[in-house]
Amino acid sequence: MPTFSADALRFFARSLFEASGVPADEAARVAESLVDANLAGHDSHGVIRIVQYVRALEAGHLKPGVPLLTVQETPAVLVADGQWGLGQVQAHRLLKKLAPKARAVGLAAGTLKQCGHIGRLGEFAEAAAKEKLALIATVNGHGYGRNVAPPGGVEGRIGTNPLCLGAPTAGEPVILDIGTSVAAEGKVRVAFNKKLAVPEGWLLDSRGRPTTDPAALYQEPPGTILPLGGPHAYKGFGIGLLLDMFAGGLSGAPCSYPGMPLRVANAVLFVAIDIEKFAGAGHFLSEVGRLSSAVRGCPRAEGVTEIQLPGDPERKAREGRLRDGIPLDDGTWGQLTALAERLKVPVAPTRT
Repeated sequence: MPTFSADALRFFARSLFEASGVPADEAARVAESLVDANLAGHDSHGVIRIVQYVRALEAGHLKPGVPLLTVQETPAVLVADGQWGLGQVQAHRLLKKLAPKARAVGLAAGTLKQCGHIGRLGEFAEAAAKEKLALIATVNGHGYGRNVAPPGGVEGRIGTNPLCLGAPTAGEPVILDIGTSVAAEGKVRVAFNKKLAVPEGWLLDSRGRPTTDPAALYQEPPGTILPLGGPHAYKGFGIGLLLDMFAGGLSGAPCSYPGMPLRVANAVLFVAIDIEKFAGAGHFLSEVGRLSSAVRGCPRAEGVTEIQLPGDPERKAREGRLRDGIPLDDGTWGQLTALAERLKVPVAPTRT
C-alpha cells in the first residue's frame, strides 16, 4: 500500500484534472478538496473519486470552466444552477455568495442544481465556521444515486443523503457530517477496491439478504445499503427521505426516482446562520464552549481513554496523515496510475 505526502498527491490530482481539460484554478480547487478528504480520514471522498470525475468529464456529463448561474435571488435566498460544473467548484461559489447574505439578514439559504458531486460536506461547514457562521447542509444524488431501500424493501429508492451540521466555537468547530445510511457508498467502494468484506449490517443483496460482499452493490440487479438506525432503520430512512425532498424540491433538481441512469451529481441545500444576529456571538460561543467542555469531561466507562466531539476524528486523522503520509490501497492506486498513463501525466512519487 503506497503512501504519499499531501503536497505530492495534490499536484498529481491537479495535473490529472488539467490534462482532462479543467482550468487550473478549478483543478486546484477539486484537488485540494479530494486530498483534504483523505487527510481527514474519509478516503471514500478522496482521490478515489478522480477516475469517476474524469470519466464524467470525458462523457460530457460534467463541464469544466462554467460559471455559477443565478436562477432566483432574494435578500435571504439564492437559487443557483451549476450548469453541470465540477461540484466542489460550484458549491464553494454558492457558499461564498451566501456569507454576506447571512451577515445582512441573519441567515441565508442557497440551493444548487445540475452540479457534480461536491465531496465531503464537512469541508463546507469548516469553511463557514472560519467566518463565524453555523451551517446546515445536505445533498441528494440529483435523482441518480439510489443505494438505500426503505425498511422491508429490496430496491434502492433514495441516496445515502448526508446531513451536516457545523457550529463555530472559540477554538475548533464542532462539525457533524453523517450519511443517513449505515455507510457512505464511497466507503463500500473503498472496500471493493481493497477486495475486503464490509462489516455485517452494512449491505443487503438484491434479494434483501444480509451480505458482507461489497460487490453486491455494483452487480445487476444491485443490492442496497441499509439505512442508519439498525432495528430502528425507519429513523435513518425517514431523515434521508426528507433531506432528499428538501434538496430536490427546493433546488429545482429531481428527487430520487427509479429508472434514472447513474450519474455523478448532487443537488445541494446550504443554510448559513450568522450567530451574531441571534442571541449574539458572545452568548453562542460561551454556551457551546461550556457544553463542549461538559461533554468531554463526562465520566468515562472502563477502558475508555477519551470522549470525542464531532470533528475530533477528522482533526486527529489530519494530524497523523500530515506527519506519516496518506495511504492509498493498491486498487485505487492502480486505477490512478492507469489513468495517468493514458493522460500522459507523471505519477505522484511515493513517500520514502
